[in-house]
Amino acid sequence: MPIVIQPYEARHEPAVADFNQRLQAGGADSDLVFFRYAQPKFLAPTAGSDLYNEYFVALDGDLVRGGYAIKHQRFLLPDGAVESIGYYHHPLSEGIVNRSWAVVGSLLLRDAMQRSPFLYCLGMGGYDRPLPKMLIGLGWNHCQVPFYFQVLRPARFLREMQALRTSPVRRFLMNLAAFSGAGALANLLYRAYSRFRAHTAAFSVTPVDSFDARADSIWEETKTSASLVALRDSRTLRRLYPPEDQHFTRLLVSRDGSDIGWAVVGRRRKDAKYGEMQVGSIVDCLASPENALPVVLAASRELERQGMDLVVSNQSHSAWSRAFQQAGFFEGPSNFIFAASKKLSARLHPFEDTKKTMHFTRADGDGLPRNF
Repeated sequence: MPIVIQPYEARHEPAVADFNQRLQAGGADSDLVFFRYAQPKFLAPTAGSDLYNEYFVALDGDLVRGGYAIKHQRFLLPDGAVESIGYYHHPLSEGIVNRSWAVVGSLLLRDAMQRSPFLYCLGMGGYDRPLPKMLIGLGWNHCQVPFYFQVLRPARFLREMQALRTSPVRRFLMNLAAFSGAGALANLLYRAYSRFRAHTAAFSVTPVDSFDARADSIWEETKTSASLVALRDSRTLRRLYPPEDQHFTRLLVSRDGSDIGWAVVGRRRKDAKYGEMQVGSIVDCLASPENALPVVLAASRELERQGMDLVVSNQSHSAWSRAFQQAGFFEGPSNFIFAASKKLSARLHPFEDTKKTMHFTRADGDGLPRNF
């Protein structure tokens, strides 16, 4: 029986549960499961909304063999047009545990491109994964989105950063640096040097419960500084970061009585590679290039105030990359990849130039509402 891809409905939920069970029984990672419920809990479709998620399932008769999601959101393109672009995420195929269904992955992507020709992927876990390999084979334009981190508590970082403690020698040296204080001293000197180098005029920071017209002003003043950027007006921001979601801290940054930017920060979910550290994330941000540095400083100081051991962020825009480096962040290996479908790539030509000023953060990928 041929595979048929349809919108995910409540009647499919028992078959999705069986699909997830087969994946786990076949040895898939514990987080590789499709959405339990047909109605999205985050960005559910609502009347009049142009920012929403929708889910699809690949059916083999009454059995589910795969599924994917698309987040629809409006973007400002390099030519000044505003278009709805689809973000392709959470594609899952039974082919990851049973090669008999290996074709499902390509069927899911083809279906998504037919439904949303302007399509992008973000994240994906690195170039060694099957999805980016497939996209590159199809001729999609792609690039890495840089990853930045700032160590706030060096001793804890050295003891807990499991991704670096990969050999007995490394563990010994990291423990020695932690207990001797050498790591803390080196980090203190580096941060002091960074603060000296990152001199910026005084600014003020105001936590807010919700974004309002002040965010609209920032959007209008800064939107043309990016070659490609998702709309970040107050209406969009309230949908992404609703007032009732207290997991986020929303910051407005001002100078001389004028708003110059904003940031959204939050605590990352637990991840084995970070051990028992408290890891904060600069989830999202917006400002003109000349005001990126005070926004980064405001966000990192807030996370330090909240007791984080480590701060992380992904930023694609070259001006934000410079601001993070000036603020004392290190650049680390990135597995966060952006890829654009051929039809979207045609609107981003020449891509080698456009990619330098695209504005993508964790918020533009699968980083919301908790995985950032």
